[in-house]
Amino acid sequence: MVQKLLRAHASVRKYKDYILSKEEISELVETAQHAASSHFVQAYSVIWITEELKKEELGKLSGNPKQFETAGAALLLCADFHRLQVAGELQNTIIDIDTTENVLVGTVDVALFAQNLVIAAESKGYGICFIGGVRNEPATISQLFNLPEGVFPLFAITLGVPDQQNEVKPRLPVAAILHENTYDDSDYEKLLKEYDQTMADYYVSRGANQKVATWTKQMADFLEKPRRPHMADFLSSKGFHLK
Repeated sequence: MVQKLLRAHASVRKYKDYILSKEEISELVETAQHAASSHFVQAYSVIWITEELKKEELGKLSGNPKQFETAGAALLLCADFHRLQVAGELQNTIIDIDTTENVLVGTVDVALFAQNLVIAAESKGYGICFIGGVRNEPATISQLFNLPEGVFPLFAITLGVPDQQNEVKPRLPVAAILHENTYDDSDYEKLLKEYDQTMADYYVSRGANQKVATWTKQMADFLEKPRRPHMADFLSSKGFHLK
């Protein structure tokens, strides 16, 4: 049953007119908290956005305004070492957050927490969409939500009752992901060409937003140039110089 739920995931970008209650959001967050956490630091915080103006502004800043318009709930997911600094103060200890490892730990903690939240939400019939566009304007978004030093936004999640459900995208073949004992790229060219055809067939046959495209071309276009180079300076402004 769980595997069937996981395999059915598809992003939802349009929702029916239903607003999740505080009790529903609290339950999802509490469930998400049971995700694994490195050394149990639990380096995450969630901003539940109920003010319409703030939700609208976050949609604009992230470049995804329409997804926020109909969402039954909008959440901003943040890595949080400020709370850990407060914990250190209670023990008369100065916590040095300024390491690359802490950025990695916080990012992984948020991702694990978020995936738990998403699975819990989808198990209740809700649809969700991750919005990485939050990292387009992280400094402005930090000001909008009063994020202190040691806290940085990673992505948002919109969720609600699906009004429009997309087909599930075919994933890379397991043979391209699973390596036994050693990394092996000898079949990549063959596997990726086959996957390109699978994705091309999917894009031209799906119910909405049909297009002519392949995965390797999309990835080449997407990664040809560095993305969001401002993130290094932004993280530095939050106390992380990647030492």
